[in-house]
Amino acid sequence: MDNEQTTKLHFEVGPEANKQKLGEYLFDNLNGLSKMYLRELIKTGKCEVNGELENSGYRLRTSDFVEVEADMSRGTAMQPQDIPLDIVYEDPNLIVVNKPAGMLVHPTHRDKNGTLLNALTYHLNGEALTQRSKDAKAAKVSNSEIRVPHSALRTPHSAFIRPGLVHRLDKQTSGLIVVAKTAAAHRRLSADFMKKRVEKRYLALVEGIVTEDTGSIVAPIGRFADLKHWSIKHDGKHSESRFWVRERFPDRTLLELEPVTGRTNQLRIHCELIGHPIIGDIKRGGREFERICLHAYKLSFPHPDHRERMEFQSDPPNGFSI
Repeated sequence: MDNEQTTKLHFEVGPEANKQKLGEYLFDNLNGLSKMYLRELIKTGKCEVNGELENSGYRLRTSDFVEVEADMSRGTAMQPQDIPLDIVYEDPNLIVVNKPAGMLVHPTHRDKNGTLLNALTYHLNGEALTQRSKDAKAAKVSNSEIRVPHSALRTPHSAFIRPGLVHRLDKQTSGLIVVAKTAAAHRRLSADFMKKRVEKRYLALVEGIVTEDTGSIVAPIGRFADLKHWSIKHDGKHSESRFWVRERFPDRTLLELEPVTGRTNQLRIHCELIGHPIIGDIKRGGREFERICLHAYKLSFPHPDHRERMEFQSDPPNGFSI
């Protein structure tokens, strides 16, 4: 961490953080810095509690003094980018977005820009980003110090909202996705997904004529490591998808699909298995098209705060049918 423009920050731990782990405390209060970087600071002795070095799991107590030396310009892997969003719904707990085909949900080692999380980080933190830019300019002098009393933490003007993923869509799949805006909403939504309180429905335009009006596809899915490919695998995880025919055309069928389980590429794999690959999914036998014709059109879940059931629907974009 040589050649960094570091800032020494001093925090007084408030009663709301009593017994909180040191790593979690830093993540909550150092706006925009990644967990990996904060763990590195603790591990390399750049963070002290009451003058002593502690590990990430150390439980803080009210009135503890935390001192950390950090480069506030480091940021996270989710760099904010001003990318237009199709926002379906938003409140203080969550945001529902209609993701376009061709957009990654989150950054990867190869693609760090242009993702949904890049766009959401910008959208959710306009004011905080402006303030952070001012703070960064003010702290450019190496070893400058900032003292932050616990009463100044977690205030609306300084809070940095980290978009929390609770489910994902493939890059080429369009449609509805819900993202948490608070840690509490993330925990509740994640639990609802695990306990199958969330309903997801997709529309898929597939090859050929599906003769059954409705049906269920059950087949295990696993990853072939040597091929870096997900497919039907005898020792894979149990996977189930349900389908209903919405409309038949001369050489294709519009299906409504429900993933009962949530395996990687499940709907694409199951459609290939029954001999009706999704149009545009050329790797699995579909004809070439400008996109994979798979769209998450319906999403329903209990609200993480008031628990009333929310339901959203989105029509497929132009160019979905041929």
